[in-house]
Amino acid sequence: MADGNKAPKGRKVIVNLSWLYILLFIGIGYLLFRNQQSASPEKIEWTEVQGMIRSGDVAEITFVRNDFKGEVKVKADRLAKYTDKFAGGNVPRRAPHFYFLVSTKFDPEVSFAQLNAELEPGDQFKVVIRNEEHIWGEVLQMIVPLLLFILFWVWIFRGMNRGAGMGGPGGPGGFNPFNTGKSTAKEADKNEVKVTFKDVAGLYGAKEEVMEIVDFLKNPAKYTALGGKIPKGALLVGPPGTGKTLLAKAVAGEANVPFFSISGSDFVEMFVGVGASRVRDLFRQAKEKAPCIVFIDEIDAVGRARAKNGGFSSNDERENTLNQLLTEMDGFGTNSGVIVLAATNRSDILDQALMRAGRFDRQIHVELPELKEREEIFKVHLRDIKLGEDFNVEFMAKHTPGFSGADIANVCNEAALTAARRGHPAVMQQDFLDAVDRIIGGLERKSNTIMTPAEKRTTAYHEAGHALVGWLLPYADPVFKVSIIPRGNALGLTWSLPEERKNWTRTAMLDKMCMLIGGRVAEEVLNGDPSSGALNDLERMTRMAYGMVQYMGMSGKVGPLSFYDSTGTSGYNLVKPYSEKTAELMDQEVKSIVEDVHQRSLKIITDHKEEFMQLGALLLEKEVIFAEDIEKILGPKAKPAEDDRFEESAKE
Repeated sequence: MADGNKAPKGRKVIVNLSWLYILLFIGIGYLLFRNQQSASPEKIEWTEVQGMIRSGDVAEITFVRNDFKGEVKVKADRLAKYTDKFAGGNVPRRAPHFYFLVSTKFDPEVSFAQLNAELEPGDQFKVVIRNEEHIWGEVLQMIVPLLLFILFWVWIFRGMNRGAGMGGPGGPGGFNPFNTGKSTAKEADKNEVKVTFKDVAGLYGAKEEVMEIVDFLKNPAKYTALGGKIPKGALLVGPPGTGKTLLAKAVAGEANVPFFSISGSDFVEMFVGVGASRVRDLFRQAKEKAPCIVFIDEIDAVGRARAKNGGFSSNDERENTLNQLLTEMDGFGTNSGVIVLAATNRSDILDQALMRAGRFDRQIHVELPELKEREEIFKVHLRDIKLGEDFNVEFMAKHTPGFSGADIANVCNEAALTAARRGHPAVMQQDFLDAVDRIIGGLERKSNTIMTPAEKRTTAYHEAGHALVGWLLPYADPVFKVSIIPRGNALGLTWSLPEERKNWTRTAMLDKMCMLIGGRVAEEVLNGDPSSGALNDLERMTRMAYGMVQYMGMSGKVGPLSFYDSTGTSGYNLVKPYSEKTAELMDQEVKSIVEDVHQRSLKIITDHKEEFMQLGALLLEKEVIFAEDIEKILGPKAKPAEDDRFEESAKE
């Protein structure tokens, strides 16, 4: 039977030396403290010593000739007389109790002999005269501070180089403080990376481009035979959670070449030159194992656009690291066979020199998944979940517009936890719906003390205003559910299923703004006194109105002008790209748009006040209503006329 305490054969045992450093620090500190405590006699003058001798209180005097220093041991039965001479009255437990210093002309043999001659035989004291050797003390004074400094250096740098490799000179158990500039990139282990392209659902265009890069390395002759060249780099760009790092893991699992992965922040250190040194070492390793792939996650940490001047926005160390990265990717030297794959969700702040062809030949956009892609992502994350008979994956895909792959994974996990908490034998459809509500709105709070009856009534009619305006306007998002059960910081919520549009018209944006302000207008109609509950609605509506005027050219007076900065280069400019007069005109246009939206929403609620009151009463009664409840009161949801005409022409 194998011994359980032995390490598996072929695996290197790594010893953690941190405890050794801690124990060494404690031991040195204890010795210094102990020596300090044991050597704590009080200093007195030679004249005081003479008085103590003549009183017969001194038992022994040890005189160090080369230090001109004397140490006094007081008789045990006389020590109490001198308690007031010690700080805090703490008398040393061991001799010497006092010490004194004399001049170089002092003759100890003569002086002590004369004093003993004056005393009675029973009161005389013992005299010890010697020379003190200070060699070891001086050596320790030189070595101990240096040793402590070296140990502190080792301790600090050992943590910095912990990821430089297991068992190597820069890894745990083989630390070398001079390896600080070595690359911390990790080479993927084929046996540990289990992700393949089959595990990446959706992302049709992005996945195909990444798969093509892998094919470049597997079958280079297929492309070079026609005169083509293998791309030097590909940049994955997209919102957080859309699967950029997952694609990189799939590449590591599929490619039959070495795969190095590193984070952009790993290049940035507090020491000058470390970042550039790590970049050089990374590409040196990659060249040695070419063909290979280097993946840099969150490259914006090191690839941010360089400042045009040395002002407050400049960071010389980061810029030096970026310069080295630019040189390694496409400089005077060659990196044939090394493909750089990078990911970021902030491509707008990257340096233009980093984005050009020859460094990143391709920019692969990883966008939020569409309906069919969300359905496939759900199927991937539902593999290990026991589903109920009522679950419909198509319905859940339609119910989660705007969700990223990470959001969908969170929904599936939260639904499983909810079902387990409720004691369900399988995860039901309602568990998934509740999981979506919890992720969007927060945890449901059912306490009756959260809202007063008046606040509950105001909240119910506020949400009824959102639902009514949104239901009657053709371009507003279809309302799915309305609730006045508090969630998170919200007292009530109106859930809608937004259409997956890529292009918004001015009419559609105005309808959306009317729905946002519908709650505020409903409070005015109901009480004549609006509340603070519309803060988030007003914030979103105002931001949308300024976007229409400043960025999208949807204002008649300002005209088709856009002051949007897609490059991110004007972030530190202290001067606006328009005059004060234009700024005033834009403010007036925004105010005019908001006023028109307010009046339009007010007219809709006033014209349908009876239906509005019915919706509010129904919400107070049920607390949660759905689209079918709204349809019973208001009729079918209004649809855009353009869609109707398109459907009619399609039928013809």
